Amino acid sequence: MDLEFYQNQALLKQKEHKKFLENLKKKPPRNLDYLVQETHEAVFERIDCLKCANCCKTTGPLFTEKDIERISKHLRMKPSDFEDKFLKVDEDRDKVLKNLPCHFLHEDHTCSIYEVRPKACREFPHTDRKKIYQINHLTLKNTVICPAAFEFVQELQKNLDQM
Repeated sequence: MDLEFYQNQALLKQKEHKKFLENLKKKPPRNLDYLVQETHEAVFERIDCLKCANCCKTTGPLFTEKDIERISKHLRMKPSDFEDKFLKVDEDRDKVLKNLPCHFLHEDHTCSIYEVRPKACREFPHTDRKKIYQINHLTLKNTVICPAAFEFVQELQKNLDQM
């Protein structure tokens, strides 16, 4: 996977994508949620996250209290010990990873806590959300991080242009 290519393309198309997403918010088509789901599925049939893992290398997910409980139990640790070892509180007062790439990411891009991973990891890049226009800022940001998010916006735009 050529991450540099995707990042460059995402940066080049940032203004176009922003305008497209803003227009989507102003006047969402009636079948948008269906189109979003269909586009998401089509993109993820082509893109294999295990060939990339850029999200795990460059961005830290938010850890909810439920995430911390679930993961620390899985690791047979006290939640406070898990937090001390792996997490910090950021400027928004969110609990995030102390270090990147993610400690749980293996060299082959698999995750050692995949079954119990944080909610933010399970949902990333958030391209299967209903009312996707409510997270335009996040979608735009994710196009630079995630090739699938970039492809999603490209394909959604193409699909809507054909209507």
